[in-house]
Amino acid sequence: MTRSHRAHPADSVEQRPTALTVESEHTPELGVRTAEHHRHASHHDCGHSHSHEHEHEHEHEHEHEHEHEHEHEHEHEHEHEHEHEHGGCCAHEAPALAPLPAATRRADGTQTTIRIMQMDCPTEEALIRGKLGDMTGVTGLSFNLMQRTLTVVHAPGAEPAILSAIRSLGFVPEVPDAASGAQPVAEPARPWWPLALAALAALVSEAATWFGVSPWLAGGCAGLALALSGLSTYRKGWIAIRNGNLNINALMSIAVTGAMILRQWPEAAMVMVLFALAERIEAMSLDRARNAIRSLMKLAPENATVQRGDGSWVSVEAKTVPIGARVRVAPGERIALDGEIVAGQSSVNQAPITGESLPVDKGPGDAVFAGTINEAGSFEYRVSASTEGTTLARIIHAVEQAQGNRAPTQRFVDRFARVYTPIVFACALLVAVAPPLLAGGAWREWVYRALVMLVIACPCALVISTPVTIVSGLAAAARRGILIKGGVYLEEGRKLRWLALDKTGTITTGAPALTDFEPQAGVPPAQWRRIAAALAGRSDHPVSRAIAGAAVPVHAGHDDDAIPAVDSFEALPGRGVAGVVDGKRYWLGNTRLARERGCTTQAIALRAEELERLGRSVVLLMDETNVLALLAVADTIKPTSRAALAQLHALGIRTAMLTGDNAHTARAIAAEVGIDDARGDQLPEDKLRAIDSLAADGTAVGMVGDGINDAPALARARIGFAMGAMGSDAAIETADVALMDDDLRKIPAFVRLSRSTYAVLVQNIVFALTIKVIFLALTLAGLGTMWMAVFADAGASLIVVANGLRLLRR
Repeated sequence: MTRSHRAHPADSVEQRPTALTVESEHTPELGVRTAEHHRHASHHDCGHSHSHEHEHEHEHEHEHEHEHEHEHEHEHEHEHEHEHEHGGCCAHEAPALAPLPAATRRADGTQTTIRIMQMDCPTEEALIRGKLGDMTGVTGLSFNLMQRTLTVVHAPGAEPAILSAIRSLGFVPEVPDAASGAQPVAEPARPWWPLALAALAALVSEAATWFGVSPWLAGGCAGLALALSGLSTYRKGWIAIRNGNLNINALMSIAVTGAMILRQWPEAAMVMVLFALAERIEAMSLDRARNAIRSLMKLAPENATVQRGDGSWVSVEAKTVPIGARVRVAPGERIALDGEIVAGQSSVNQAPITGESLPVDKGPGDAVFAGTINEAGSFEYRVSASTEGTTLARIIHAVEQAQGNRAPTQRFVDRFARVYTPIVFACALLVAVAPPLLAGGAWREWVYRALVMLVIACPCALVISTPVTIVSGLAAAARRGILIKGGVYLEEGRKLRWLALDKTGTITTGAPALTDFEPQAGVPPAQWRRIAAALAGRSDHPVSRAIAGAAVPVHAGHDDDAIPAVDSFEALPGRGVAGVVDGKRYWLGNTRLARERGCTTQAIALRAEELERLGRSVVLLMDETNVLALLAVADTIKPTSRAALAQLHALGIRTAMLTGDNAHTARAIAAEVGIDDARGDQLPEDKLRAIDSLAADGTAVGMVGDGINDAPALARARIGFAMGAMGSDAAIETADVALMDDDLRKIPAFVRLSRSTYAVLVQNIVFALTIKVIFLALTLAGLGTMWMAVFADAGASLIVVANGLRLLRR
């Protein structure tokens, strides 16, 4: 089974044929250089090459028959509907960083991205979904409330009708072009004085009623308060009612109007003022979560010092700097754009990308990244990416898109909310008419109780409790250099019980060195070094580079020492490589390949086993009949690996190492770092079986790789972690969780954050539901008032938002 993983959020648009459905290794692995196919490309490795048939498995279905509720079939793509919601249903605009293409052609129609700055919470989304869902020519909808964008797949020519339908709901749709889509779009701050004046009028109305002053004064002041604070609510409520949608604006409008009819003027006025105030504060709080990721963009300076054609230096806007330009960075400056150092040396603090503030030494040939800080020294670098294409910008864009992938808890809350409001509304109607008709109750009293229930009927606090928590968790992770590709993974992380790890580049540094070279025939060693280097030079794998790098000619400049060309090159997945050198065919691979070819001898096998027990990887060079040379490569364990594995064990997570290297080396490395289960000689299909066996009883299993190897196993695991994603487009785009550096300690940090996030989610949901139940009970008992109802809704919303924002401080 495969997971249709990596459906890019930008393409997360649900489709339908007719009716619209919207929810909204120290290892002898000699890899061959191949195209990455936009996914985790497989290295054709001697030790564990990944065959192409699995390369695209990393595609997002998290297939699992496990219980886990990824619901990735295609649900998580289209349920961008509502999550990032809720600026308190108040249009506090925020900049959209990622370019928004106006329209693109698709096989099933035209895809248009529309920015709707007033679309700030599920209330607005539900209106738009209801309006567009049945429109002829509309085949897909995808909402991203954090960016306030709607992506519509529609028939050619339907765009004007779609925009007109959105305008009929009171919104102002905008189809941005690629240029304007990247620019901040902000609405002038709304003044506070109307709300303050409305509050004063409501207080005067309350005082007039309390002291028995003229009822006309009380009613007039209440009307003034409603006009100043409630016109927007009434307008939205009328639009909602007209479209058959009982959202909070509709319920508040009905309840306040009913209170006015019952001559409860002060209460009607104060309820509307408190509702408007709560919305404004809620919007401000949510903007903090919304901007937590966006604020990272400010880390990259707006200007850069660029060299002109005449050799002079000038400060210009970073967004105008072309790729290939030469930029100078002074000590203490932030780096404006990604690039490669061409002159000078320094130490760079890469915390904005990796979350690790320890400076990294940089020199010519090293990559530097926008937003990082030049600690000391001065250097010049050549720009390799525009402002929109920097690693920092891609991280921000990826997280903003990830906010559209709803977690299981969010989906549960949404389903519950869709049922809760109609039920409470029906109960309110029953409360209003049944007691007076059946038991002779006072109409005024029971209608008032029904109006209070209408205010309680809106599940705002419940609905908002999940997205703000998830967004805060995603932002907190990104600040630590952990890029989580959706709330579903943030929530799933707490369930991990097994973590499978690749060896090379994950537990070890991935920079092995050749430790042993033992020719087996009476031919000068340099000749075998040349041939081994020629074959290994066709690979990107660390073991290959170690062998190729160790074959530098002893007598530089002599033609006899030149590395020869390889003809008829062939990759042997999981075993090695082969090719023709100087007219003769050779094989370079692991002991498995030697045994299969019948080339090994007892003496060679014993020597290989001896080296493997020392934790070294053995590679054999062979011709048609004999082993010509034995090579051993040793890697070093990362300084952070032992601490990371100890932390994982403390969290109750067991570890397994799956490596294409031999079993002896695997056990030696595992014993040194404290891994529970070590499995060597793992081919790609073996790793898949290992993941399946660990997850056989429904156990949640994660897999850690370097973002290039291990694609099938990464795809099969509940969560796939890519190591060292900084600067890697493929890892950022395809991993479930991308670690921006090679520090394995980020995985236990991710698990702890996942558990904290889930704890906050449960707290918010329980609190929101408890408040509703309490006030419903009080209302039915005749003890509830509209003031209480507003607290039950707006007050609870503020509390759950504040609780969710606590994650930003973790």
